[in-house]
Amino acid sequence: MASVNAEVRDGIVPAGDDIAQTADHTGGERPTRNYRTVALIIATAMFMENLDATVLATALPTMARDFGVRAPEMSIALTSYLLALAMFIPASGTMADRFGARRVFRAAIGLFVVGSLACGLSPSLEMMVAARFLQGIGGAMMMPVGRLVLLRSVAKRDMVSAMSWLIMPALIGPIVGPPVGGLIVTYLDWRWIFWLNLPIGVAGIVLVGRFIADVREDTPHKFDPLGFLLSGAALGCLLFGFEMASRPGEGRLAATLIATGAVFGLGYWRHARRTEHPILDLSLMRIPTFRLSVLGGSLARITQGAQPFLLPLMMQLAFGLTAAQSGAMTVASAIGSFGMKGVARRILKRFGFRNSLVVMGVAGTAAYACCGLFDPAWPLPAVFAVLVLSGFLMSFQFTAYNTIAYDEIAKDRMSAATSFYSTFQQLMLSLGICIGATALHVSMLWRGADAVAFPDFTFAFWTVTAISLTAIFVNARFDPQAGAELSGRVKS
Repeated sequence: MASVNAEVRDGIVPAGDDIAQTADHTGGERPTRNYRTVALIIATAMFMENLDATVLATALPTMARDFGVRAPEMSIALTSYLLALAMFIPASGTMADRFGARRVFRAAIGLFVVGSLACGLSPSLEMMVAARFLQGIGGAMMMPVGRLVLLRSVAKRDMVSAMSWLIMPALIGPIVGPPVGGLIVTYLDWRWIFWLNLPIGVAGIVLVGRFIADVREDTPHKFDPLGFLLSGAALGCLLFGFEMASRPGEGRLAATLIATGAVFGLGYWRHARRTEHPILDLSLMRIPTFRLSVLGGSLARITQGAQPFLLPLMMQLAFGLTAAQSGAMTVASAIGSFGMKGVARRILKRFGFRNSLVVMGVAGTAAYACCGLFDPAWPLPAVFAVLVLSGFLMSFQFTAYNTIAYDEIAKDRMSAATSFYSTFQQLMLSLGICIGATALHVSMLWRGADAVAFPDFTFAFWTVTAISLTAIFVNARFDPQAGAELSGRVKS
């Protein structure tokens, strides 16, 4: 889950003009509101979501004890949230176009706050899963719609700067989340993790109503109800099938769910081919930079999804650290991500997107694979250093993926592209959690053990990083000049 939110925070930090320029319907450009102000307000919601995710990951072992379940089974509390994201993000663009970005964004924050309250009051894992799903419906609308507001409000030359202003304040959430989570679990009650969202959400609702423009399409596309049902059923069955595959004795149910999801997915593919404006526009995959960003980013997100699930469990169950100590250690990845911001634009300008993604992709995956080598002989400062480096390198990859994806997207297709990209982003993060949990169970069965140990984490980390390493073949297919205008690199 942290990774879910690690992903949306990645961007490049250049300088930018105070006033954004956006194309009008006549092909000219007109000044808009100060995009920094708008970005900072949207970042309030991102901060809330990121704080919630990173704090929760630290608290999973304690929550498992309170609910009377094994710690790996708490992965469903993360997966249910990501399931809601994957199911409802496809509708975000259409909802914003039809009802207005401000109204949808404000309602999404309100729904997230209500879900947070329900999470804090949950007496069992089953109730927690339902409350997290409700939270996820709100989260599914918050960030895609917020990102859509910026994409439609700035000229292409200012896009990177605008995204950076959106992203930088949201970095505070992942940085303070792990230690705050550790302190809450150690000295208070884990339920305060969710109650912290209430004042932040209320402040966000007030600011959105005052400053966010009601951005919408003049002629919004008709909603695709059949596509929504088919895509939701496909994504839901696939995600819960993968989740069940990580649980002992649920192999038959997992296979049934995955097969059902594949059937619904095939049905959606056939439906999308015959529909003018499907809820997930598969024709976007014909655009080279968008297609390669989706494919390469999806493979890399397997590791990014598993990392915030595996690391807190390793720190507390294998290293024997307290929740507070675990939070202080896992903050290292966020620190590395923050440090990347000052150099990413210069690297991309110097070497280009393709070369940078190939080299940083291999280096980032190798750094996270080193987590599989951790054992009690490692001094904690060395573990911390590896995590900082891992966060730096992996964050660079998603900076590049998130930027290059929109390089060739026309303004009138930004809504569809944002919904499509965000859906697959969350799907692969969810799959990363499921693969990490499954790898833990497989290793435990192989050893005949009832409790997780260092060898199980080694197997899990090496499994997810081996999958992510294959992104190098996708990255190598980018055109050498792809994204030259976005990075400021002079074309040869």
